[in-house]
Amino acid sequence: MRANPGAPRRAFVGLGSNLGDRWAYLTGGLAWLPDLVATSPVYETDPVGGPPQGPYLNMVAELCTEATPAQLLAAARAAESAAGRDRSERWGPRTLDVDILLVGDLRLSSPELEVPHPRMWERGFVLVPLADLAPELVAGHLTADLGAGVELFGQAPEVVPEGRP
Repeated sequence: MRANPGAPRRAFVGLGSNLGDRWAYLTGGLAWLPDLVATSPVYETDPVGGPPQGPYLNMVAELCTEATPAQLLAAARAAESAAGRDRSERWGPRTLDVDILLVGDLRLSSPELEVPHPRMWERGFVLVPLADLAPELVAGHLTADLGAGVELFGQAPEVVPEGRP
């Protein structure tokens, strides 16, 4: 744990969608995140694992927050629920997937949440947008193989803070 757990920390959250209005689901998901300071561009990527399914839109959001990892996870789950996320199939298609990637230098492992995200270093759809916000964090991790198939889709959706739930 950090010496000063209530101090603002730089945190990163990954968002993805491959069902319905993917752009709208990403925008809606961003509105649930506390203390949002920046967003990466949006990338279109092939799914990883799971059943056959359509391509994803993926992005990363940067926060400067005093929220605990548990509070961030609650916000992520609320965003997914608001988007009608169906969790019946592991790695199945989804309206919205929100993953806590990093929370400062915190390391946490519990049945509900692992920080840093345990598979983020293996996923181009996380590392490419994360590199847009924090290239120093992905240096040495983002290879050409991991970045293959991650195609720029568009600039980040505009989020109006007053529109947050």
